[in-house]
Amino acid sequence: MDIDDRLADVRFRPAVYGISTLRDACVFLYGFNAASENRVLRGFQEWVDPGPLVWASVVSGLLEKRDPSFSGLDDGAQVAALFDLVAEFRAERGDPLPAPPSPRRDRAATRVIVLNGGSSSGKSAIARSLQTVLPEPWLTLGVDTLIDAMPASVDEGIDFAADGGVSVGSGFRRLEEAWMTGVAAMARAGARVIIDDVFLGGAASQQRWRAGLDGAGLDGLDVLWVGVRCDGAVAAAREAARGDRVVGMAETQAEVVHRGVAYDLEVDTGVKDALDCAREIAARIK
Repeated sequence: MDIDDRLADVRFRPAVYGISTLRDACVFLYGFNAASENRVLRGFQEWVDPGPLVWASVVSGLLEKRDPSFSGLDDGAQVAALFDLVAEFRAERGDPLPAPPSPRRDRAATRVIVLNGGSSSGKSAIARSLQTVLPEPWLTLGVDTLIDAMPASVDEGIDFAADGGVSVGSGFRRLEEAWMTGVAAMARAGARVIIDDVFLGGAASQQRWRAGLDGAGLDGLDVLWVGVRCDGAVAAAREAARGDRVVGMAETQAEVVHRGVAYDLEVDTGVKDALDCAREIAARIK
């Protein structure tokens, strides 16, 4: 039970705490304040009246000033009025001291690297290079892994237009959500995972990954978010050389996949080769 819950309980059940009069309430508050390292009443007197009043004047004078009928109230009502005043003070002022520090944790090791970039931006080459330069074994899983695992036909699945556009339906999203949850479970079980993805929805796509990697009621994984940039014309030339992508996809996706996405690091494969990009990323791994 925190401080405010305890004060509320005292206000509604004063007899349980041995409080029957205003004086009893004052004694209790003094002791509770001291036991709570002055977190209950720090600044209270200045809040209720900045003048040079002593505690007794604050309690009897101020409460009567706020409610002229205070002096005629019975003991129980006066006690309740005092605790209501303290609750109002705490609600307005907040807790003047920082909350107790969270249990100390050693610096968390990076468990997941998310590479986001358009088609033919060089993500897969970076992922393979990362597997070479990183000392521990890392698994590489990409959106192509998910698509290749799907049956040939999925209701409301994913469609690739002749001009390079990609449309995603609700059936694909349901399978993608389950896949994301599974990837996160692998990382929590101890695997280090490199995710090679294309955030067609920009920030919304990143949020779906965050939901999976944070997990409901679970400690969030330490994730390194990496934007893989590449000029659209450069990516389009790679696309043409590959011959296994719909023409137009690379240039269409080059910028849109980065919209609204927050990164820890960005690399540009039009300026550096995949190995140099991988080394730059590896230097950020905890």
